[in-house]
Amino acid sequence: MADTDFSTLPLPPHVLANLQQLGYERMTPVQAATLPLALAGKDLIAQAKTGSGKTAAFALPLLANLNPRRFAVQGLVLCPTRELAEQVAQELRRLARAEDNIKIVTLTGGVPLRMQMASLAHGAHAVVGTPGRVLDHLGRESFALDALATLVLDEADRMLDMGFAEEIARVIALCPKERQTLLFSATYPEGVAQLAAKFMREPQSVTLAERHAASKIRQRFYEVTESERLHAVGLLLNHYRPASTLAFCNTKQQCRDLVAVLQTQGFAALELHGDLEQRDRDQVLVQFANRSCSVLVATDVAARGLDIANLEAVINVDITPDAQVHTHRVGRTGRADEAGWAFSLASLDEMGRVGRIDEMQGGDSVWHKLAELTPARAEPLRPPMVTLQILGGRKEKIRPGDVLGALTKDLGLAFEQVGKINVNDFSTYVAVERSVADQALRGLNAGRVKGKSVKVRAL
Repeated sequence: MADTDFSTLPLPPHVLANLQQLGYERMTPVQAATLPLALAGKDLIAQAKTGSGKTAAFALPLLANLNPRRFAVQGLVLCPTRELAEQVAQELRRLARAEDNIKIVTLTGGVPLRMQMASLAHGAHAVVGTPGRVLDHLGRESFALDALATLVLDEADRMLDMGFAEEIARVIALCPKERQTLLFSATYPEGVAQLAAKFMREPQSVTLAERHAASKIRQRFYEVTESERLHAVGLLLNHYRPASTLAFCNTKQQCRDLVAVLQTQGFAALELHGDLEQRDRDQVLVQFANRSCSVLVATDVAARGLDIANLEAVINVDITPDAQVHTHRVGRTGRADEAGWAFSLASLDEMGRVGRIDEMQGGDSVWHKLAELTPARAEPLRPPMVTLQILGGRKEKIRPGDVLGALTKDLGLAFEQVGKINVNDFSTYVAVERSVADQALRGLNAGRVKGKSVKVRAL
């Protein structure tokens, strides 16, 4: 039996059966290195990147420590962003399917406090949230931590980067001393080391080797003038035709300018930066994650905690002054053994920054000329999916299965033609293949979801 088999772990048969059903066949390196220690009850510091399988690495021990019959918060996961908290909570719920009625509540900003308080009033076994909102609820005594068995700090370095150090310390001060603490961090700066030294008991350290095989990410640099820079992004997209691209700009204004240029050229491009309202941000992220937007143009701060599967390309529209940030940007493609492209546009003024990147990466950048890029083809680059927004969500008791049933059983779409379904409190988003989008839109507007007429629009 391979030592990466989940069956080598001290997990009950019903948990192993659920893992198999969910497609967890072999442990990833981070899971194989951490799960035996965490399941043995050790405190743990794991240096592992997003996309390495770390959620299951802390979710399985957290769930193993829960007593389903005790309706009190026994597990707490702190995350840097709302998006990551939602992803973690979703995965926790999937992994908890094998247990009896485990309730997991997500506590983040952007959602009214009273709705979260109402949910907590009925009790919960585990909470996943951002430090500020969790602290807010603890201050209001919406829930207590006296039964806490497992505390997880996910992406601890990012939480510190975002200024959450004080909130984290205040949350931890309310936790019982006798608990298991699991800390996951992509990097291990001084702040994380201080956090671990202060709040953990004889933690075991696990550091994983480089997240990506160098050959998986093909990096190319292009020298540009300022007047060529934004136009060059369109040239790259038309030449390489990636289905999903994350383009990084150093400023919000550059994001806006690039999206305007790309949309004029016929690309399905959206922007993500700090000036967006939460509702707009949510819609942008849903569209990009479900492959109905080809290019997401973002600042580094806005893209924190964002983990998009199957990202084919990253474009550094501007070179970042911080070489480590460049590595983080580039590392978002080429995940899970997929190959990825990383393109960087550099002016003469930015060559000093490129030099620092070369120094950090231990090699010279590979340079190509813009003239090598072929002009636009007749067929525009179109995203494979279209997002439909249904006005109605959890409040109307809509579930993903209701939407899937309306599209497949009632309207005759194939399962493969339906993509991700996101049910929020007041809206539901569903991705459908572009070729059937009009049919799905007309059919849903004319038909019913969960026995009720609904209003639907294409985003």
